[in-house]
This record gives sequence, C-alpha cells and structure tokens, in this order.
Amino acid sequence: MKPFVIYTLLRLGLFVATYAVLGALWVLFRGTEGVLLAPFLLAVVVSSVLSVKLLRGHRDRFAAVVQARAERATARFEQVKSREDEK
Repeated sequence: MKPFVIYTLLRLGLFVATYAVLGALWVLFRGTEGVLLAPFLLAVVVSSVLSVKLLRGHRDRFAAVVQARAERATARFEQVKSREDEK
C-alpha cells in the first residue's frame, strides 16, 4: 500500500499548502474575519483541481497497484470456482 500512502500524503500536503496560501491572502486582504471557513472551502476546490494535474503520476501508480490486486483476487476466485465445479 505504499503508493496509497504516498498519494494520500501528497494530496494532504497540497491541501495544507493551498489552505495556508489562501488563508494568508485572505488575512492580508480581508482581515481575520471569516479566515477559517472561506479559505478552507476554496482550498478544497483549488487543491482538488491542482491534484488532477500535479499528482497524475502518483495516482496512476496507485491505480495500477489496485488493478493488479483486483486481477489477483479475480484469478483466485476463478480457481476456487473451477475447483468447486469439478466436484
């Protein structure tokens, strides 16, 4: 599950960095009123859009691991099923 952990940490890091930048800009231009909610919601959207572009390689590696695991599970299921059919 290493690709999952790496991808998750990168997504979290991207969100935190985005929130920090947007929060700092919010305080700079609007003051401290509403600094928690508005930048948070905007950071969710912005970091999601950025992650589509910036984390594509990590997401693809994670998807490959999941695909390989699903194929192995399907192959094992088919083996068990064929053994049951023989009986």
